[in-house]
Amino acid sequence: MIGLKWRNRKRAWVNSTLIVLNIMYFLYLEIAGSSEDTIFMLHHGAMYAPLILEGHEYYRLLTSIFMHFGIHHITNNMIILFVLGDNMERALGSVKYLIFYLVCGIGANVVSLLAEWNHSVQAVGAGASGAIFGVIGGLFYVVTINLGQLEDLNTMQLVFLIIISLYHGFTSTGVDNVAHVGGLVLGMLLAALLYRKPKPVPEREYWWKKR
Repeated sequence: MIGLKWRNRKRAWVNSTLIVLNIMYFLYLEIAGSSEDTIFMLHHGAMYAPLILEGHEYYRLLTSIFMHFGIHHITNNMIILFVLGDNMERALGSVKYLIFYLVCGIGANVVSLLAEWNHSVQAVGAGASGAIFGVIGGLFYVVTINLGQLEDLNTMQLVFLIIISLYHGFTSTGVDNVAHVGGLVLGMLLAALLYRKPKPVPEREYWWKKR
């Protein structure tokens, strides 16, 4: 029964492709230099408020989503994306999921950018966390309107993940918590716009007759 359940699930090609792109770009950065070198990362598309707002290098809002500082950073993000992204892609459909993921990532970066611009110190930023928090927020909305259950996910699991993830962020240094919260809220809002709950399949009446 379990095997049949997994076979009947649609493959999440977009989510798998996003994971592969993250890993490939990380490997390129490691081969070309070091993903833990701030200046090197800045030259290869990381977030930096002055270059975006004053230099008009808006592409950094997108490229930074596919960049990570070190092996632990990308490993943690890709594990979460691997576990949860497939569920969200099946819920939305592949095209909507791609739009959802990119808008959450870019939107979280914009929120972080605006918040950071009010401070005198700007940091170089990178990571898929804003988009991933968007996936978590979107799944929370989808699971909630599906009476607390979607495939193998339930509301309590997502609430626990949100609390643990936010707690880890706020108790750690060098973490862009504004982007995390922004992605989480944006994911909920986008899911409300893009997700459509499947209509229940009407029950058929069966009867028997002798042959």
